Amino acid sequence: MSKSTDELFKNVISHAKEYGFVFPSSEIYDGLSAVYDYGQNGSELKNNIKTYWWKSMVQLHENIVGIDAAIFMHPKTWKASGHVDGFSDPMIDNKDSKKRYRADQLLEDKIARYEKDGKKEKADALQTNLDDALKADNLVALRDLIIEHEIVCPVSGTRNWTDVRQFNLMFSTQMGAIADDADQIYLRPETAQGIFVNFLNVQKTGRMKIPFGIAQIGKAFRNEVIARQFIMRMREFEQMEMQFFVRPGEEMKWYAYWKEARLKWHLAVGTPAEKYRYHDHTKLAHYANAAVDIEFEFPFGFKEVEGIHSRTDFDLSQHQELSGKKLQYFDSEINQNYIPYVIETSIGLDRMFLLTMINAYEEQDLSEGDKKDSRVVLKLHPCLAPVKAAILPLTKKDGLPEKAREIMNRLKLDHNIIYEEKDSIGKRYRRQDAIGTPFCITVDHQSLEDNTVTIRHRDSMLQERVAIDQLDKIIGELVSWKNLLAK
Repeated sequence: MSKSTDELFKNVISHAKEYGFVFPSSEIYDGLSAVYDYGQNGSELKNNIKTYWWKSMVQLHENIVGIDAAIFMHPKTWKASGHVDGFSDPMIDNKDSKKRYRADQLLEDKIARYEKDGKKEKADALQTNLDDALKADNLVALRDLIIEHEIVCPVSGTRNWTDVRQFNLMFSTQMGAIADDADQIYLRPETAQGIFVNFLNVQKTGRMKIPFGIAQIGKAFRNEVIARQFIMRMREFEQMEMQFFVRPGEEMKWYAYWKEARLKWHLAVGTPAEKYRYHDHTKLAHYANAAVDIEFEFPFGFKEVEGIHSRTDFDLSQHQELSGKKLQYFDSEINQNYIPYVIETSIGLDRMFLLTMINAYEEQDLSEGDKKDSRVVLKLHPCLAPVKAAILPLTKKDGLPEKAREIMNRLKLDHNIIYEEKDSIGKRYRRQDAIGTPFCITVDHQSLEDNTVTIRHRDSMLQERVAIDQLDKIIGELVSWKNLLAK
């Protein structure tokens, strides 16, 4: 069934809630803007994406190790990183609707509309002007472009704009027993700094030699004024980051390596290659000498999922200066002390989750002649699927539930398995299709006679008869992490 991109996105959001993947946070109190909870199937899928990233990053690389740094960090950390002084977005208010927008996003939306309408020259010219204004931090020029291109507020429909101002995105709080005497600290806006401040701890205790990497998965917090597009842009989100420490002068070699390696990781789960593209940064962050985004084509256009950045020695140099502690590495091969350069790979877990859902979601028309039929299926890679197999007794009597439970108890030692006996077998198949379960195992009367069951495959809907003794091997091979990691 063909759907417009808007419809597809709405249907995925609706499906995510209906089948226990994502819920609006605090929904009984009418929710909290741009904050979401992951449900029973969502948390499983999220954990499987994390496992895939961690195994491919840490398990497969003998020179990459993982840490788990605290969310709270000393306030000087964020001074050194540049977040206190420079972590802000250019915001503009509409005087009539009282709504606030990111100036650059308003202009990017306009560029997308020009491209959609076939006005390529206008789109290219505006993109060039936008890039120039952002590079120069020229807030007046940003406002002038919004006026010149007659951009209206989506709510009020007017062009009654304020000046563009910078808005800091860090959440602050107090640490201490008495608020008046407390020190102001911040919820971390990124996970990278926890890696940098632990650079020497990890290097010395792990006896790590350059080049080596430190990986981390963790929550970060940004006071996004424009939080939109479901879980694309949230105030509380999760990052999977790896900082790779290299010799100065070798950073571009490793930048090219990680750029290629990270795209391979994305493609291994079966996402069509044409859905991805690289987007080189025109305006580099203050710490970078090269930066590229891996973008995915969501229903609302190509958007960043992962960034690869060459961060130079900025972070370690800044922390060395502000802390007064030496963060140098002695390279015995060249008999030299230096502050390493860093290549960063940073992926938004929530965006990867959304990408996975969108890519897997399919509405299929199964009608034959006058017989109308359809199904919604999540074609998730078996490694990522929340539930690996469903055990379904054909009826609730004649010893079938007992036999099914026996199989369940064997398989659940290795895999996340679900048992279900309510409704017709067809309805149960459809429910499992909708959550992405790769295999349904039906226990029927023949199972009691010859110890065989029917395995139904989610994608093809084909069924085959197999021995119960073979189930461990069959399912184990089909959902093994080797299938992804070998790629």
